Amino acid sequence: MDRAPGFSVRFKLTLSYAGFLMLAGGLLLAAVWMFLLRYVPDRAMLYNPDDSPHGVFPVRSALLDVFAPRAAAVMAFLLVFGLVGGWILAGRMLAPLTRITDATRMATKGSLSHRIRLPGRRDEFRELADDFDTMLAQLEAHVAEQRRFAANASHELRTPLAISQALLDVARNDPAQDLGEIIGRLHAVNSRAIDLTEALLVLSRADQRSFTREPVDLSLLVEEATETLLPLAERRGVTIENSGDIAPAFGSGALLLQLTTNLLHNAIVHNLPGKGTVRIETVAGPETVVLMVENSGATLSPQVVSTLTEPFQRGTERIRSDHAGVGLGLAIVKRITDVHDGSLTITPRTEGGLRIAVQLPAPPAHFTNRTSDQ
Repeated sequence: MDRAPGFSVRFKLTLSYAGFLMLAGGLLLAAVWMFLLRYVPDRAMLYNPDDSPHGVFPVRSALLDVFAPRAAAVMAFLLVFGLVGGWILAGRMLAPLTRITDATRMATKGSLSHRIRLPGRRDEFRELADDFDTMLAQLEAHVAEQRRFAANASHELRTPLAISQALLDVARNDPAQDLGEIIGRLHAVNSRAIDLTEALLVLSRADQRSFTREPVDLSLLVEEATETLLPLAERRGVTIENSGDIAPAFGSGALLLQLTTNLLHNAIVHNLPGKGTVRIETVAGPETVVLMVENSGATLSPQVVSTLTEPFQRGTERIRSDHAGVGLGLAIVKRITDVHDGSLTITPRTEGGLRIAVQLPAPPAHFTNRTSDQ
């Protein structure tokens, strides 16, 4: 933003210090006049030498002749002292702000690794510097995550496009090829690219937080997701068990349905083929609700589990199958949980598989009361 040039804060503070010092000096001289000089007589008075006090009593005009030049000199000294001292004190007081400004300018140029690290005891400037350092650290981590995500997304999107181009080249260069097989493979590749694009759009929509919060019953979302994915579970021989009571959460019904569907899909796909189990439970508390999903499967180490919410991570390896997903399932779950001010916990089971718990805030009291009245 372009602004007209003005006086610096240091100059303004210097004038303020000097002005207050001059005001204090003026008030002090006024007090001397009000409480001392006004009681001095304005005419000479003689006393008997034998009486006390001795000699001639001072005259107001004579005192003023002596007092006025010295008062003016004191005021001039206070002005110079206030300007010089105020300039030095303002510079020392604003030194932390200068460091914060320099760090801000470096951040605007793209350098997010710089930190202020202001020394000294805690005060307003140091709290501002510490908060700014925390913000820079979060921005640096977010930018690094976005760059890594963009690189992975580009790689993932390039793969189906390259496969499609190769299939089209084969169909063009070899007319004897079975076009039905090529079209089928193109359809599968195109479906995978569409799934990836839709997942990226869900992530983008969740990041924007542009949704209306309302009470949403997680148990109903579990039933809907189960009904949708039941054919997939039957084909893979996975048994789904639902339990729990009504669990009203507070958020977007569409995003929370996406979260529930992703959790159930992940539990079905990454399971024991032919004999796997998935158990889904909803638990309602006074302030939070919990969605718990457990599945059997391969034994995973804590190191692998800690990376599952990163985009395009699929367990121990990058799986390529019909139902492997696009590597964004748990990343979307994590993002939706974050934008709903919830928490996501992923724990490996000793017998194999995962236990995933999503804790979300319950609706405020006024929403609950309004729903019960209806």
